[in-house]
Amino acid sequence: MRFVDEATIDVVAGDGGNGCMSFRREKFIPFGGPNGGDGGRGGSVWAVADRNLNTLIDFRYARRHEARHGENGRGSDQYGAAADDIVMRMPVGTIISDAETGEVVAELLEPDEKVLIAKGGDGGFGNLHFKSSTNRAPRQKTPGWPGEHRKLKLELRVLADVGLLGMPNAGKSTLIAAISNARPKIADYPFTTLHPNLGVVRVAPEQSFVVADIPGLIEGAAEGAGLGHQFLRHLQRTRLLLHLVDFAPFDDADPVEQVRAIVAELEKYDPELAAKPRWIVLNKLDMVPADERAERLKSFTRRLRWKGPIFSISALTREGCEGLVRAVYDHVAAQVRPAAEERDPRFDPVDADGPR
Repeated sequence: MRFVDEATIDVVAGDGGNGCMSFRREKFIPFGGPNGGDGGRGGSVWAVADRNLNTLIDFRYARRHEARHGENGRGSDQYGAAADDIVMRMPVGTIISDAETGEVVAELLEPDEKVLIAKGGDGGFGNLHFKSSTNRAPRQKTPGWPGEHRKLKLELRVLADVGLLGMPNAGKSTLIAAISNARPKIADYPFTTLHPNLGVVRVAPEQSFVVADIPGLIEGAAEGAGLGHQFLRHLQRTRLLLHLVDFAPFDDADPVEQVRAIVAELEKYDPELAAKPRWIVLNKLDMVPADERAERLKSFTRRLRWKGPIFSISALTREGCEGLVRAVYDHVAAQVRPAAEERDPRFDPVDADGPR
């Protein structure tokens, strides 16, 4: 399936129904008075976050979503019926913005979150609405209000705790397949990954985190070179970046220069993304002779002047993967807990007089 993470759609809310001007006319009732009802409300357009969706493919082929108009008011005190609303289901993580101004309308960050994106017009008033003690035969009525018409841009950013980045063929897909339930395509040529892959990593029955694998980056990605630049936005919501480095490249490329090239692209694309916590993961350890590993690691760390966490693994043989997964989970859990304490009143301090 082709990964579709952007779409442009038109949403049109329904117009409100017109009010009615009518008078009661029955035999032997010469002054029946006004009985024109109000118009019905036009249908609105809502967006709902659906945890079972993971692409915007449906909106690629259905670009116009139009709600029905409200019914007009009628005589005999009959009000027009309101039109049904339209509910559009979108993946969790979708950003809805105005295509013309770029203003963000809403972000669907929680499952079943519901937001109004186009409001239906209110119904017009019938002359029954204007009846008073001093105006017993009103001839006023108002038309229904028009519904909102908006051109919206939908952008999906995957919600993952950990993001994998690195050069093509660094072993990102192999790693996500080794530690999670994801089964991406794996081959021995660059740019095998064409769209982001999500996987859930189980550390224990009730301990897990979500990892995202994006297409490989190359130098010039921030300007549009390669494939990874199209999906760098998916790393902006992650809590931790794992920078995979090919520790035994076939083309004699310098791993240190590859790391510096990727960091430079991140800084060009988004300085905030480059400032996220990032760990170095040296992959393909099985391709390096055992007696050379310590010296290569020492040389790599010294030349890169790296002071952060660094792991040596083999995604193919899963050597070192268990320690990496445990360290990642501890880091993610440490960040999630303070956020939960801020939201959940159960974590509020308690004294003798009760919760503060």
